[in-house]
Amino acid sequence: MASDNQDTSPLIERLNDAMDSGAFAQVRRMINRGLPPQDVAHLLESSPPKERDLLWQMIDPELQGDVLQYLSDDIQMIYLKRMNPEEFLTATEGLETDDIADLLQQLPDTIIQEVLVSMDAQDRHRVEAVLSYPEDTAGGLMNTDTITIRADITIDVVMRYLRRHQSLPESTDSLLVVSRKDHFIGVLPITRMLVSDPNITVREVMDTDCIVIKADMPDSEVANLFEKFDLISAPVVDDDDTLLGRITIDDVVDVIREDADHSLMSMAGLDEDEDTFSPVLLTARRRAVWLGINLLTAFLASAVIGIFDETIEKVVALAVLMPIVASMGGIAGSQTLTVVIRGMALGHISSSNTPWLLNRELIVGVINGTLWAVVVAGVAVLWFNDLTLGFIIGAAIVINLIVAVLAGAALPLILKWMKIDPALAGSVLLTTVTDVIGFMAFLGLATVFYLS
Repeated sequence: MASDNQDTSPLIERLNDAMDSGAFAQVRRMINRGLPPQDVAHLLESSPPKERDLLWQMIDPELQGDVLQYLSDDIQMIYLKRMNPEEFLTATEGLETDDIADLLQQLPDTIIQEVLVSMDAQDRHRVEAVLSYPEDTAGGLMNTDTITIRADITIDVVMRYLRRHQSLPESTDSLLVVSRKDHFIGVLPITRMLVSDPNITVREVMDTDCIVIKADMPDSEVANLFEKFDLISAPVVDDDDTLLGRITIDDVVDVIREDADHSLMSMAGLDEDEDTFSPVLLTARRRAVWLGINLLTAFLASAVIGIFDETIEKVVALAVLMPIVASMGGIAGSQTLTVVIRGMALGHISSSNTPWLLNRELIVGVINGTLWAVVVAGVAVLWFNDLTLGFIIGAAIVINLIVAVLAGAALPLILKWMKIDPALAGSVLLTTVTDVIGFMAFLGLATVFYLS
């Protein structure tokens, strides 16, 4: 199998050429011998459904689990549903506990129980430990495959103990020190162990001032800790400080990527696991929901315009300039919304600094609103030779930009308090606010000046 750092692009190109030419024996050999599972997963996700199914059938059963763990949830579900418990166990043999648990969580409860019953006692206990915690917590993210040692033994004993293992768990940068009742005490960095006197005890060189993660900590907070302290791994404990497992950097990278995908896709009302090549009807159904919600908000904005139809009929220039007011507010609000959602994701925003943030956005709205109001008002006066129209659109832009930035800052905080995903609902609500306020301010002021 190719190494992870090897450039596999030529192999993938050859594989695509072999698929196009119908050389399926060559394709099967390349999938099972030439490409790492990450690239096979990438190839599956990059293929339309028929070609994807054909490729999946060519993967050796014992390698399917390696590939499954790198697929998006949508595509994982397609192939997991087709597996019976025996096939699942064959596919996942050799995978780490947390990876097996992640796959199992995609299955119905009845199938999960069948798979667990089919496992040996040790594997079942480890997987059940992970499954007992929500998927988006440290407990659901952790791996129970750890190497633990006692504090009262010597470094020489530790070295001899390690040599009895055929290999160490991946990303092992430290050994976990526990008491006889498995209470976490500290860590022994391998780099420190290798340069220490073999005759001294673990207690003398271990590190007790280390990052320890509670099992119920949200995975986003776990990712922030790994980023802040440049961690490679960290122990996971329960409320009694009993060691449960550890979290490694590869799992945290997955969390960071999922959060980024979630933020990006949610802005369009889509699922972060949206399959690029999902079937037509499934894609249409998923997108129809938020198109319908957007239609309702558009009707609301249109209703506001309808209130002022008499004004628009008298001053046709209003219809020409209306989109400018709404667009300026939408952009200003989106800028603030994006910054605030990012700040919330990074843990930068709290109740103590929220007033400062709202005050900052208010001042920014006034400055930018005034600046661009002057510019747009000047253009409107030159275009339509109407000073009153210039004043109206300038005032409307100031009002809409101030409301937009305040809404962009406040909406994510309100939605989070209501336990609604700000990334999913924030942009839709913000667009409604900026359109309604923008049209109301512009057309309302025009009615006052032209019809009163």
